[in-house]
Amino acid sequence: MTGLSSGEVRIAAIGAVAFAAAAALPLLDQGYYLTLAVNMVLYAALCTAWTLFSGPTHYVSLATAAFFGLGTYSVGLGLDYLPFAALLLIGGAAAAMLAGLVGAATLRISGVYFVIFTFGLAELVRQIVSYTQVKVSAKMGLYVFTDFTETHIYWMLLALTAVIFLTGWLINRSRLGFAMQIIGNDETVARHSGIDTAKLKIILFMISGAFIGIAGAIIAPRYSYVEPPSAFNPMISFNVVIMALLGGTRRLWGPLVGVIPFTILMDFVSVRFPNDTSIVIGIAFLVIVYLLPDGITGRLEQAWAHLRKPRAHAESVVAKEHA
Repeated sequence: MTGLSSGEVRIAAIGAVAFAAAAALPLLDQGYYLTLAVNMVLYAALCTAWTLFSGPTHYVSLATAAFFGLGTYSVGLGLDYLPFAALLLIGGAAAAMLAGLVGAATLRISGVYFVIFTFGLAELVRQIVSYTQVKVSAKMGLYVFTDFTETHIYWMLLALTAVIFLTGWLINRSRLGFAMQIIGNDETVARHSGIDTAKLKIILFMISGAFIGIAGAIIAPRYSYVEPPSAFNPMISFNVVIMALLGGTRRLWGPLVGVIPFTILMDFVSVRFPNDTSIVIGIAFLVIVYLLPDGITGRLEQAWAHLRKPRAHAESVVAKEHA
């Protein structure tokens, strides 16, 4: 692993300042803005974890709700018996195991088949959990009572987001990250180069799933009462995909650009037009696909490259004149 470049040092410094500023938010507000910030940082963690896998591989996973729900239910089932920190690890491990099983069965396929399978996964897990609860305990949900406040949940999610970013940065600088770039560009070439594409995709899918499961476990105390329809809500998967694609998945921080405006939009719509959220999500998806296929960050990079062209041309002309 080589040393840090000046660009990486600059980005790290900006990230540290942004993290410190975000961490100070609960000291300034304990009401509406903190509640909105919890939603933002939750989806920041989910979208960044999703991008760890779907960004380099270009596989659109709709399994987020399944991993998220497993984390949530891990807390609901074990809160009376184990410390909360242990339940976070259990939620992440359960989600990683599910991701490994799913990956082993489906990551040899791609395109629409993978999307359909992962979409059905959350519904399958939800039905299994519902059936098991009804048969075993004759009830549908679980109470989650803790002493955690919105501030505690916000700080835990913020710390998790920072860990996800650090993990993504380390992966990008590792052999795994280099191999995933080759797989993303051309999986056939990667296989012919001797890369075990299935194994590496499963590993990355498990890492992504584990972080999503931990996020679900952290947010569980906020609900007080968790049940399958809310824990395994497919809208979680759709929101993550839309926010990530809106921001752009070429950069690990790209989804953040989509999380902030879309969370604000959905908060406004859910308050003013509570019955029309699905319509807004559908319209947003169409707009992203047709107008922003590379996301906001992709458009910004294209604009920057266009602005750089005249300058680069002028510098080349000057260099030729002095030659």
